[in-house]
Amino acid sequence: MPKFYPKLSPRLSRLLPALDGKKIAVLGHARPDGDCIGAQVALVRVLGALGLDAICVNPDPVPRRMQFLTQGVAFHRAGGLDALDYTAFYVDCADHGRAGEKLQVRFPAPFANIDHHLSNAGFAKHNFVDVGSSATCEILAGLFLDNHLPVDRLAAQALYVGILTDTGQFRFNSTSRRTFLLAAELMALGAQPAEAGYELYERESAGKLQLLQRFLASLHRECDGRICIGMLPDGIFAETGTSAEDTEGLVDYARSIDGVKASLRSKDPAFRLDAIAAQFGGGGHACAAGLNLKEPAATFTPRLLAALAAQIAAVDAQKKSS
Repeated sequence: MPKFYPKLSPRLSRLLPALDGKKIAVLGHARPDGDCIGAQVALVRVLGALGLDAICVNPDPVPRRMQFLTQGVAFHRAGGLDALDYTAFYVDCADHGRAGEKLQVRFPAPFANIDHHLSNAGFAKHNFVDVGSSATCEILAGLFLDNHLPVDRLAAQALYVGILTDTGQFRFNSTSRRTFLLAAELMALGAQPAEAGYELYERESAGKLQLLQRFLASLHRECDGRICIGMLPDGIFAETGTSAEDTEGLVDYARSIDGVKASLRSKDPAFRLDAIAAQFGGGGHACAAGLNLKEPAATFTPRLLAALAAQIAAVDAQKKSS
């Protein structure tokens, strides 16, 4: 009997024989994070160890801090993918469009979808979705171990990084006993927490610190202190020699303020930030969501604040009546 995912693991076991002789593309989402890159690397390495031909495909490049995971794994951009017939596995994508429009057109009928987002409705032929998991890498780790699949040291490290980053270093409320059990199993297979911690959190550039300084200076609170808004001005990346990748983690400083209950990072899943982001064409987790700004900040900010205030009022009313 599978130990970690008793319902999903037998389905994966039955699925693997159908992949023999096929070329597999493992797709991740735009602006990939640790869970996305970790899931892609681990899945490609495990499939490769089974004798299958698999590559990683992303709409955006691998972030600098994640590149230590990619040893021996080929990453391709959407525009550089050849015309061969690939079987598409989507990982860490809440919907078909999260890997970008080009890849959505290139792979109109995904073969498999492995994900943990609450908003994932199952867009592939085979869906391995568990919203109770802290990370896509947690799901993959459990599926691999349940099925006694070959997980080498680099795959274990990739899975550990995905879990580490999506749990906020094991701090977020998605962290469970299973999360820690799987992390321990991954360490037994060669994952190195010290290396992961150094590569992810101790290699910041001077420009990143300048971004942080400017972001902190912009913070202001709304809705009786329960919402905290911070912004970076146009041109800041060129000014500081940074990129959008360097904004990773900045929003958590706003989230950490005592009394703040809703932002694009939240302390309480009841506020469903994924639903808020969806109103603006984005998505994500109940406690962590994102979106692409498609209008001037002067018009966007009031609309975002209104949506957040309405959500806070609705949750407050629900808690009072229960």
